[in-house]
Amino acid sequence: MSSPLAYPGIRISGCWTLGAEGSNAGSLDRLLPPVGTGRSPRKRTTSQCKSEPPLLRTSKRTIYTAGRPPWYNEHGTQSKEAFAIGLGGGSASGKTTVARMIIEALDVPWVVLLSMDSFYKVLTQQQQEQAACNNFNFDHPDAFDFDLIISTLKKLKQGRSVQIPIYDFTTHSRKKDWKTLYGANVIIFEGIMAFADKTLLELLDMKIFVDTDSDIRLVRRLRRDISERGRDIEGVIKQYNKFVKPAFEQYIQPTMRLADIVVPRGSGNTVAIDLIVQHVHSQLEERELSVRAALASAHQCHPLPQTLSVLKSTPQVRGMHTIIRDKETSRDEFIFYSKRLMRLLIEHALSFLPFQDCTVQTPQGQDYVGKCYAGKQITGVSILRAGETMEPALRAVCKDVRIGTILIQTNQLTGEPELHYLRLPKDISDDHVILMDCTVSTGAAAMMAVRVLLDHDVPEDKIFLLSLLMAEMGVHSVAYAFPRVRIITTAVDKRVNDLFRIIPGIGNFGDRYFGTDAVPDGSDEEETASMG
Repeated sequence: MSSPLAYPGIRISGCWTLGAEGSNAGSLDRLLPPVGTGRSPRKRTTSQCKSEPPLLRTSKRTIYTAGRPPWYNEHGTQSKEAFAIGLGGGSASGKTTVARMIIEALDVPWVVLLSMDSFYKVLTQQQQEQAACNNFNFDHPDAFDFDLIISTLKKLKQGRSVQIPIYDFTTHSRKKDWKTLYGANVIIFEGIMAFADKTLLELLDMKIFVDTDSDIRLVRRLRRDISERGRDIEGVIKQYNKFVKPAFEQYIQPTMRLADIVVPRGSGNTVAIDLIVQHVHSQLEERELSVRAALASAHQCHPLPQTLSVLKSTPQVRGMHTIIRDKETSRDEFIFYSKRLMRLLIEHALSFLPFQDCTVQTPQGQDYVGKCYAGKQITGVSILRAGETMEPALRAVCKDVRIGTILIQTNQLTGEPELHYLRLPKDISDDHVILMDCTVSTGAAAMMAVRVLLDHDVPEDKIFLLSLLMAEMGVHSVAYAFPRVRIITTAVDKRVNDLFRIIPGIGNFGDRYFGTDAVPDGSDEEETASMG
């Protein structure tokens, strides 16, 4: 970045030094709001939370109350990569604290913090013995798995799900369990060697060096290693003098010239952090996309795609549609006949799964050549809240099926779908996935759900989108963006009105099924979910 921030500062070795003592202090003062006026208002991005807290935590799960707006276009592909910030600096310089202050000040939920400490290499037996005696150099570039760091950061920037190793500093080894990171609009990557690899540097959109006095760093390291990592004071000092201090002088301090911004005093420099946050917000605004408007005008005059399969409109199916479409139908009848249609839809969808010849022996001792499922496993994923009404039908015909959930809602200010929450089974990439939503009008929510599955490495041709009712617009939108996704429904209606309601339609399925009041100006497919 040639000129990353248009803010006054002192130019030193190709980087901006923010909040330094001396001649630039006065110029920075004028960027601060006058006393008593508070901070100047900032244009909020659609991904920012409003007045409510960004997280809702229950005993079992965490739900984002500020949703992630679309990170892809009408073609289903990512338009701009996530914004990656690199945080470098010496050991115990306060990098993690600065990162957390940036996250808090950003006030957006879809930020991923990636620590270089998670990527220490697996030690050999000899290296383990050296580490136990404080004789292994953990502050050398060779101690880190840069190949894994680079591949992980690339996937995160592409919006995909990644697995992060969990490092145990007490035993100097990786734990068996890995953690999953997903959903990054902003990535903050921090570590002592954050700027030590050329390929890694190219992935960083913004590079920040946290510059903290060496005495302060030593005191922090002593406190941390003794209290948190079970080390003794002699071992910590020995390792510091033998490895940490020389590594800082040889490998870390020289990378300060590569930084776009130098932050003296670390977390105590609130001026610098505020300016960084302003710049990141401007980057997020540039990355905002308008998907639903594009869907309304794109590829809508084509014939229905071959990937669409509509349940045969028998008199029975037609009769059930007549009942559930009738506005006078009672809630009990609406639920009963909807469940019947769901069962037929699920069974119809299963016929598209891969099957292979299978020979079994009957109780009479005779061979029977039949068919058996040729895949590994079937997983159902419901788009909350209406999609979860289809789960009992899936469980009734698929034994031991795994279930995942995705919560997508419409932002009433922007009209765009937003991802609020997801819970997917492990190793879902190996499964055939039945994606369930009861109605699909524009296809915006369905497209977001499919994109989530693709980001978790589910092959496109293993995704089956099931819906009781779809509009032609929604069919075209999904098929155009994801031509290998199988689309299966019981009926397709021609039109969508100005409020994104399917015409003639079925009304708001979730409200009719759960007996809740309709949401004004809401579409058929993205409903306000009740998470109580």
